[in-house]
Amino acid sequence: MVTETLEFESPQFVQSLFAGELSLLKSLEKDTGVKIVTREGWLRLEGEAEAVAKARQVFAQLEEAVRSGGEMSAQSFRYAVNAVLKPDGDGEERLAELTKYKLLGGARKPGVSPKTRHQLHYLKAIESHDVTFGVGPAGTGKTYLAMAAGIAALKAKKVGRLVLTRPAVEAGEALGFLPGDMNEKVLPYLRPLYDALYDMVEPDEAEKWIERGMIEIAPLAFMRGRTLSRAFIILDEAQNTSRAQMLMFLTRLGEGSKCVVTGDPSQVDLRDGGSSGLREAIGVLKGIDEIAFVQFDGADVVRHPVVARIVEAYDRARK
Repeated sequence: MVTETLEFESPQFVQSLFAGELSLLKSLEKDTGVKIVTREGWLRLEGEAEAVAKARQVFAQLEEAVRSGGEMSAQSFRYAVNAVLKPDGDGEERLAELTKYKLLGGARKPGVSPKTRHQLHYLKAIESHDVTFGVGPAGTGKTYLAMAAGIAALKAKKVGRLVLTRPAVEAGEALGFLPGDMNEKVLPYLRPLYDALYDMVEPDEAEKWIERGMIEIAPLAFMRGRTLSRAFIILDEAQNTSRAQMLMFLTRLGEGSKCVVTGDPSQVDLRDGGSSGLREAIGVLKGIDEIAFVQFDGADVVRHPVVARIVEAYDRARK
């Protein structure tokens, strides 16, 4: 058994390492078998030498991230723990790499940063490729991060407009049974895109962009026959495209445009057992240099922690 004390400049800095949540220290104690005590401006680690060394590595990552300007959360704390205790074969980016990568942000809207290694790879892929596929379960940030990248490109004038689309395919309820005209019928299917937009941009600014045609949110069927130049185009819920729709969409790309396709092949809602255009595209397009594929998994779920466990349980059952 060894004891090691980590000293810092103030109690406030120590609190910032675990977002002021003592429950996170308790979870680290459970994961490492190390007893952790904090008073004033120090942390004391007590346990087996190897376990104490690993706990010290976790706090080193947390310290580096906080000193580089990162804001700690339960998600980022868990990332640092997993990076030390459960590294995968490809290694893990340091937490500071995630917290330093930030899009948007302002006086009243927080910036958007990746919370997991795959999210960081996803944003970098969007930067460096003409077409990027983000594939994986719900809650992994595929659409939200694509929206952030698109809005950032629009603000920086790298593109002239942001086009957001998704197929109007229902999960068990037909469009015809919904009240209202066509615009009112399709609004529920586009609502998640509006929610993400207003979460990142002030409502007045978003409305101004929509009125000027700089942001367009429309069902996939409205894309036919168009060529979209100098645009950032996002296709959401792509698992619900038919094979013909996916080809139609991908061939809308014009000069100076970027395209992001998101979806979860395990949640296809197509009727009559139709083949998913997303599944076909994943098989057909791999190997093209200008196209990137980023695969998310349960570890990337950034909603309530139980969502990750739900995703993992379903994955195990389906396998």
